[in-house]
Amino acid sequence: GLASSGAWSCFDEFNRIDLEVLSVVAQQILQIQRAVTDKQEQIRFEGTTISVRFTCNCFITMNPGYAGRSELPDNLKALFRTVAMMVPDYAMIAEIVLYSYGFSDARSLARKIVTTYTLCSEQLSSQDHYDY
Repeated sequence: GLASSGAWSCFDEFNRIDLEVLSVVAQQILQIQRAVTDKQEQIRFEGTTISVRFTCNCFITMNPGYAGRSELPDNLKALFRTVAMMVPDYAMIAEIVLYSYGFSDARSLARKIVTTYTLCSEQLSSQDHYDY
């Protein structure tokens, strides 16, 4: 469906999947990526001829180093570009937003807001109506 519709997909926590399954998925993704690269409008995919729209793409997220996570096989690693993520500077974001709304003392307000929300996220329950 991904290749035929031209959709994008994002598989979250991809490295939590069993290695045997990851190996099979790697072959499937490789086949689709090759079809897109070679501009093949149709391919034989697992015994069925399917159409390929060249806008399709596949993305994954991973949290390496946690318990229960596996290392990606080399054939799968080669299919994706690594992008490192980090926790954003919430104080800077809040400060910029406050300045954009016209606050003149945005820096100190931003620090207070971030401190308040950090304390809320750490000390309040994790019920759905709290979203920190």
